[in-house]
Amino acid sequence: MSTIRELLVELTGTAEYADAIGDDVDLAASGIDSGDLVRLVLLVEQRTGVEITAEDMEKLHTIADYERFVEERSVAAGGA
Repeated sequence: MSTIRELLVELTGTAEYADAIGDDVDLAASGIDSGDLVRLVLLVEQRTGVEITAEDMEKLHTIADYERFVEERSVAAGGA
């Protein structure tokens, strides 16, 4: 399970949601509300050390978007 999926499980308290959603499905359109998206960003920042700005959030819509973003920022910072 990807890091973002693991964080979605933690956020929602259920693996079913994270397992059912495709990598390229818009999270907001799939039932995650704006408060949960903010909490997801905070979890991503805490667990990966990658900062996500409000401007970045506007571009992150899917699990794949988050995974690419974290990977790119981790590599740029000399991590992963």
